[in-house]
Amino acid sequence: MDIQHIEASHQQFMTKMKQEDPGFFKKLGEGQEPSFFVLSCCDSRTCPSTITGMPLGTMFTHRNIANQVVEEDDGLRASLHFALDVLKVKYILIIGHTNCGGILAASTGVRHEAMNNWLDHVKESIDSFDKTNLSPTLEDLERHNVKQQIIDLKNHPVYKKVGRGIPVVGMLFHLESGELEWINDN
Repeated sequence: MDIQHIEASHQQFMTKMKQEDPGFFKKLGEGQEPSFFVLSCCDSRTCPSTITGMPLGTMFTHRNIANQVVEEDDGLRASLHFALDVLKVKYILIIGHTNCGGILAASTGVRHEAMNNWLDHVKESIDSFDKTNLSPTLEDLERHNVKQQIIDLKNHPVYKKVGRGIPVVGMLFHLESGELEWINDN
């Protein structure tokens, strides 16, 4: 793929949207009222709007490696606060996925100078998996990570201050099938 492909795809997108709703872009320009705040992995195969089939304007999204809730992450803190306090979202979605490179790296001890601090957060999340009765697969760890991030988000100071009981829902996107698996934190 190259820049010309993006240009051509963009033209197709604009044409399609204008055919479906001539006022679509005017409405987008008037502001946003998303129903969902989404924390997802930044993996290029996991665009939240695309995999959920949701239109533009419905999801306010923050992405990072392995969809981590890190209290010290200023970007997450600001996004979460804006979504809850200003946009008044109705739900928080945490979306992980199978074949996650961040989970694989953290679970196998990969170290990289530029990413060590972040991988330590991921490792802390997956190390909380109860391994007493089984040896977890990568998918077990990915599923557990989503559960742990739900817990971490509910304990985040911004959520505690302005979350007002907004439901926090987890999903695991299965790359190999396209299925979304609903995850809860228990």
